[in-house]
Amino acid sequence: MFNNQFPKRNDNGLIETVSSAAAQQRKKRPRGDRLRPGALDAVAKRDPGRSRTSSPNSRQSRRPTRSSSSHLQVREDVVSDSEAMGEPKAVAAFVGIDVSKDKLDVCMLPGGECLQFGNDPKGLAKLVAHLKSLPACLSVIEATGGYERAALLAVQDANLAIALVNPRQTRDFAKALGQYAKTDRLDAAVLAEFAQRVQPTPQAKIPEKRRQLEALVTRRRQLVEQRSAEECRFQQATDKFIAKSVRHMLQTIDRQTDAIEKRIAELLESDDDWRAKLQVVQSAPGVGPVTGAALVAELPELGKLNRQQIAALAGVAPYPCDSGLARGKRSVWGGRKKLRSVLYMAALTARRCNPVIKAFARRLAIAGKSFKVIQVACIRKLLVILNSMVKTKSTWRDTSTS
Repeated sequence: MFNNQFPKRNDNGLIETVSSAAAQQRKKRPRGDRLRPGALDAVAKRDPGRSRTSSPNSRQSRRPTRSSSSHLQVREDVVSDSEAMGEPKAVAAFVGIDVSKDKLDVCMLPGGECLQFGNDPKGLAKLVAHLKSLPACLSVIEATGGYERAALLAVQDANLAIALVNPRQTRDFAKALGQYAKTDRLDAAVLAEFAQRVQPTPQAKIPEKRRQLEALVTRRRQLVEQRSAEECRFQQATDKFIAKSVRHMLQTIDRQTDAIEKRIAELLESDDDWRAKLQVVQSAPGVGPVTGAALVAELPELGKLNRQQIAALAGVAPYPCDSGLARGKRSVWGGRKKLRSVLYMAALTARRCNPVIKAFARRLAIAGKSFKVIQVACIRKLLVILNSMVKTKSTWRDTSTS
């Protein structure tokens, strides 16, 4: 006899489907004793022959399973350093923080209590005080383009555990639960449920010096994009006054770019580790000051991971798309988009002046590969070489002659 399936809304307003037998069994067990689906089942995919190391960008403590891909499935958000967080503690409360420009919607589990705080220093102080009153809480916050940074740093400064997650991942999680409605309060409840079921690894606090370097690299990239747009406007300008205005703007952008590049160079020179890493990566043909600064600022894991992990982290690892007898086309997915754009230009230069990358690209072209396939493969090979050089602290000349 089949059990009747019926929809049921849990304490957070999320819809879940359970059988009548499961519903009766659920009443007999307290909430804290239930097995959280997803906490142990969601895994990183890898090749059977690869070592069973954890994903560099995974925020879960999970058992890895086997797959046909030799690369880890990673997200494009920032990797957290689990060692910096110390030994994992038993979590008794789970908090979801939904961020908007002016306010923070907060939901806490168990209990489903929902509160609202201002996204300003006063509101953040109240949020931190409330989180401190909870027993061993784990908070989850989404990356929202910068508005989440103040709340993230405030919670980290209070030595509280908080995980920064990709909004796409939590939205897919909500859809998997059958929660298609979207409001700030519901999003906070979804984040709390995500924290409870998935238990992502808390985000390690980024040192102030590294945050400053990342901000400078990002600002330089913004100025380069603005200059490209202004150059197009200058070419299309027919009025002399407008052309003069655009020319003045280009000169201003050039001055700002030079000042920022000077500040980046001074910051890199002030740190011994950064200076040593920069010297290693810039010894490779095709890697200049811009690429070197981007690698130091946006890829601190360089030299600490294996080649599969570093390729997946940058988003240049090909993933399979197979089903049954069908064999789909391999494609790259995820990773750090801004860093990949910088590596794209470095790989273009390396294809002309780097003998290893040049020979590799020629071999792929003879095999009939398309330009994009060759380019992504060259990015991956260049990144793997740089990762090995930084790991062994050897320059390009030492690597090529060994």
